[in-house]
Amino acid sequence: MDVLPTSNASAPPRTIGFWGTALFPINGMIGAGIFALPAVLAAGVGSFAPWLMLLGGIAFMPLALCYAWLAGKFENSGGPVLYGEAAFGRFVGFQSGWARYASAIVTAAANTSVMVAYMAALWPAMADPVIEMGAIATILGIITAVNLVGMSRAVGALGVMTVIKVVPLIALVVSALFAGDPAIGFALPEFSAVETVVLLTFYAFMGFEAVVEPAGEMREPRRDIPRAIVTMVAGVTALYMAVIWAYLAIAPAVANEENALAGAALETMGQVGSLAIVVAAAFSIGANNFNGATTQPRILYGMAQRGMLPRWFMGVSKRYGTPANAILFTGGASIAFGMWEGFAVLAVAGTLIRLVTYSICAAALPMIEHREGRINPVHAVCALLAILVSLYVALQVDTQTVLVFAGLIVLGTVFYFVAGRQDAKTSLPVG
Repeated sequence: MDVLPTSNASAPPRTIGFWGTALFPINGMIGAGIFALPAVLAAGVGSFAPWLMLLGGIAFMPLALCYAWLAGKFENSGGPVLYGEAAFGRFVGFQSGWARYASAIVTAAANTSVMVAYMAALWPAMADPVIEMGAIATILGIITAVNLVGMSRAVGALGVMTVIKVVPLIALVVSALFAGDPAIGFALPEFSAVETVVLLTFYAFMGFEAVVEPAGEMREPRRDIPRAIVTMVAGVTALYMAVIWAYLAIAPAVANEENALAGAALETMGQVGSLAIVVAAAFSIGANNFNGATTQPRILYGMAQRGMLPRWFMGVSKRYGTPANAILFTGGASIAFGMWEGFAVLAVAGTLIRLVTYSICAAALPMIEHREGRINPVHAVCALLAILVSLYVALQVDTQTVLVFAGLIVLGTVFYFVAGRQDAKTSLPVG
């Protein structure tokens, strides 16, 4: 593939409208969790589970609003890189972007492994270790190839995958209205029971921030990204509540199932419905991966624009107008981690890394507004709430996770100073 030299590389074109923009937070949040969480929450808090999900969405909204307000101030790709740099300088901006990128790469490897496990339920041969590795590499390779041939094609493919994964969930909810017991009851659980599962509701929304990373390829990023963040976080909250309610309405007639939603669908929609849920789960994980493979290279591209990474990452395809070098690097790194059995511990550390990025971005909002001349009190309160919630969740991790996190930060620091030897005067202004 011909790639423009980085000395005269043109920026990727702005081709994404609002609905394409909205696909990124949807697929960042809806992955494997929505298929596993209903049974876990139901076991923990019973009929209060849908309302716990609502409380989780409300608790998460201050962070989402911080990102929405920040997105209204910037129009280039990079997301947390731009926010961290504008508020706290280049080094913090780099670490914020690197942390988000490193987290996404290992998560992609973990998610693809789970996706292949779902597919093995349909094709048992995929459980063979050699075939499993080949399937992981093939899936990630196809995702990389589609992203190389244009953002519009990538968004189109993401839209198709979104329909495939959401429609069976909606069908399950509708089936519960007619074949289940809509009156699931309402009972407040013991506080200790809530505390054990409340963190899961926070994790359900992680990934929404992917939408800010490819801002440089959106037609109206300052307008569309904030709208997409707020509406999609609210919409995903409603979908989670509906799916959990449907599971509870059907669950009393369902035996213990490893795939709880497939078991519920079997009761109300038969074998076809159960198969549709299994397929939806595989496509949901695939769409989540595809979402990351589309957005994460834009972090590398944005960091290279700012002189934080070698200029090679700014290479743009002459034919397709995509940041080809960053996409190829991301695809290769994802495949490499997918082939390594030890990536699971990195995936756990990735959660902590993302929480640090959340805290940096939330803290950046009042800092940037202070430099602009006025801090909005509502924005400041939301930023404080977002930081406190992120820190609370971060405190739940174990020592090994902290050590892996520290190692990734040290590695990122090495990359930063190596890249810092190039002329940073050519980097774009913040904004």
